[in-house]
Amino acid sequence: MSHVSLRVYCISRPRFSDIGGMAEVDEQRVCIKFCVRLGKMGSETFEMLKQAFGDSCMSRSPTLEWFGRFKNGRTSTANDDRSGRPSTATTPSKVEEVRAAINQDRRRTIHDLCAEVGIGYGSCQRILTEQLNMHRTAAKFVPRVLTQDQKDSRVAICQELKETVINDPTLLLNVITGDESIVYA
Repeated sequence: MSHVSLRVYCISRPRFSDIGGMAEVDEQRVCIKFCVRLGKMGSETFEMLKQAFGDSCMSRSPTLEWFGRFKNGRTSTANDDRSGRPSTATTPSKVEEVRAAINQDRRRTIHDLCAEVGIGYGSCQRILTEQLNMHRTAAKFVPRVLTQDQKDSRVAICQELKETVINDPTLLLNVITGDESIVYA
């Protein structure tokens, strides 16, 4: 079977979200505010920003928009708070419901958890990975970091095995290891 590789090259101006991060955007807004205080014109301010920031410069429209805001008396360079519906899926009670459901059966799928808890797929995935610090391993969710009880349990098991090996030195001769990926009958 042959694979065909297709490469598409696109030359475009960087998107606003690709510009060196929010710190650089804030820096540009401060520069715009400074130009307003100096009495510069909007187009002149944009040309100065292009010269100073090069390819990572804000485009003309946002530059003139922020210029107008500062000219009308705005002092803050931060984004305005956005209205919208607050998240109802990542509440502490929903996180605990997901935790309880996963602890009950770690082989559950995200779709099963969504149906049981009553939240969306993305919210459930975010709770599992960000809130509960879990990731999927071999069809079940496991914590990335062990709890203190799990650490204590592992230490106790290791100490028990160590004592068993000390008491019976031939025990390790009876252990068979192998790779289950290749098995012939």
